[in-house]
Amino acid sequence: MNPVIIIGAGMAGYALAREFRKLRKDAPLLIITADDGGFYSKPMLSNAFAQGKSADQLVSQTAAQMAAQLDASILAGIAVQAIDPAAKAVQTSAGRFEYDKLVLAVGARPVRLALAGDAAGEVMSVNHIGDYRRFREAMARYGDGARVAIIGAGLIGCEFADDLAGAGYRVTLIDPNSLPLAALAPPALSRGLRAALRQRGVAFRLGTSVVRVDRAADGLRATLADGTDINADIVLSAVGLRTELDLPRSAGLRTGRGIMVDAHGRTSADDIHALGDCAEYMTDAGSRMLPHVTPLMAAARAIAATLAGRPAPIAWQPMPVLVKTLSFPMALLPPASSGSGTWQETQYGERIICRYYDGDGTMVGFGVAPQEASIRQALLGELGSVRLAIA
Repeated sequence: MNPVIIIGAGMAGYALAREFRKLRKDAPLLIITADDGGFYSKPMLSNAFAQGKSADQLVSQTAAQMAAQLDASILAGIAVQAIDPAAKAVQTSAGRFEYDKLVLAVGARPVRLALAGDAAGEVMSVNHIGDYRRFREAMARYGDGARVAIIGAGLIGCEFADDLAGAGYRVTLIDPNSLPLAALAPPALSRGLRAALRQRGVAFRLGTSVVRVDRAADGLRATLADGTDINADIVLSAVGLRTELDLPRSAGLRTGRGIMVDAHGRTSADDIHALGDCAEYMTDAGSRMLPHVTPLMAAARAIAATLAGRPAPIAWQPMPVLVKTLSFPMALLPPASSGSGTWQETQYGERIICRYYDGDGTMVGFGVAPQEASIRQALLGELGSVRLAIA
């Protein structure tokens, strides 16, 4: 009997393997990964500095331990070179393997900006444990008080800024928007986050972008589009992820921004599924990339059931994004589309709650800071209610 093959041993691949094993104890399972196969929680990468966590400390289980736990074979350090959907086989650097079902959990790679300058190649990004290890090693060379310029004030950029500033580093956050987290957070919470990060010592350069990075006598110099410079020891890019589509496209799979999947997580080829950062999901709000833990887990449960012979659609529930900025922790459920809606803000002491009402006056999104589970649940219970009077 050919195995279920999972390509990728990140959170998505291992989450699916765990869910599958709950339903099928006997089916052969093979996991193929280009890295060493160790398990770690990827969200911890952006808030581990202040805790003093090394890369090794973040890895909770080795590939051998995961193989034993999952009763699976794990091939680590192996590159997948091609997929043959007709023959139901994958070609790898370790040979050819036939599958019964195939799951792509290959993640995504950081977007690389087209920067000028003789140090553009030294700009770092952190998307997996190997990146984090190299980043920590680089920071250690400069010691306490190192200067870090972060390109991008989105979710990951803000979490890194908060974490690094909390660990005593000098951080400058650069973004073309006028506020941090502009794409996710209501303006009131973006302003609150900016104030909290400033109090933590983070400097902001908003409304501009980095155009070049050069070596300087005392480190690196980032030149901004407004003509000014920032001196730094390390430049960290956090401007988003992009799915590597060469492999799925060469296999004839339908792609958009990611590998397109249906309501069951199936690709356009029989017996091939995809989930996690590489997948472009079909939801009630249309096709979407959902690079967060909660949708990953929902997809893992549904795909595991389908692989086990119990087809189930992905149960898309409202999924707040938890922002791990300890100086201003937030829960955000942005509306599916901005449309003609409006944000309404309420403040209770230090807590700010923002509700988003669509053109009909129906609450379809929210944001809260500081956030806690009971407040999140209460706001989730309000979704779909009509509270706002329409003029």
